[in-house]
Amino acid sequence: MSTNRPASGRLPAAVYRRRRLMVLLGLVAVIVAVVLVFVRPGASQGDTVGATTPASAPPTAAATDGATATDAAEPPASEPAAEPAADGDPCRADQITVEAVTDAAVYAAGEQPKLSVTITNTGSNSCVMNVGTAAQVFTVTSGADTYWTSTDCQVDPVDAEVSIEPGTPVSSSEPITWDRTRSSADTCGGERTSVPAGGASYHLNVSMSGFESSTSKQFLLY
Repeated sequence: MSTNRPASGRLPAAVYRRRRLMVLLGLVAVIVAVVLVFVRPGASQGDTVGATTPASAPPTAAATDGATATDAAEPPASEPAAEPAADGDPCRADQITVEAVTDAAVYAAGEQPKLSVTITNTGSNSCVMNVGTAAQVFTVTSGADTYWTSTDCQVDPVDAEVSIEPGTPVSSSEPITWDRTRSSADTCGGERTSVPAGGASYHLNVSMSGFESSTSKQFLLY
């Protein structure tokens, strides 16, 4: 009795179909694995593998010298506005001009210079200041040398507070006479040395209540 057998060396067709199916399934599995590598399930559109997590922003540098961010944001406090000057206030340096005055520019031999001062209020309000002899300093110089100062041997200085009106110059009522000698606190009771003459140049500076003359007054002695 004979039976149907496949030809010698060949397997049944069903075996080959199963093998092809397994190869096909393996290929599909490889494709799916590759897709999963590049596309993450559940990721939003545009998400791709390899995208790095954004680095967190660096912390803001702390304010130096103990200042906080709030302090840095606050504008500096403004200086309070100066109160406007009123009549009768003490005189200020920005409203007073002091001028040294002599009665001549050239003095012949034997003539003694008469020294005085003129004060002008350049502000818009009257002000009060001490113009007495206690507040006056007259200084005579030549080059770098100081030859005479009115306070070296001053006798009985007095105070005299007066109101200086705007735009009205105030001058000395009595000039000081300089005897053309050197002065010092040590020579008040004795003779003093005469200063050089023969055309020598001298300069007078005046201070009144601490306000200095802006320029000196030059004169010549013969």
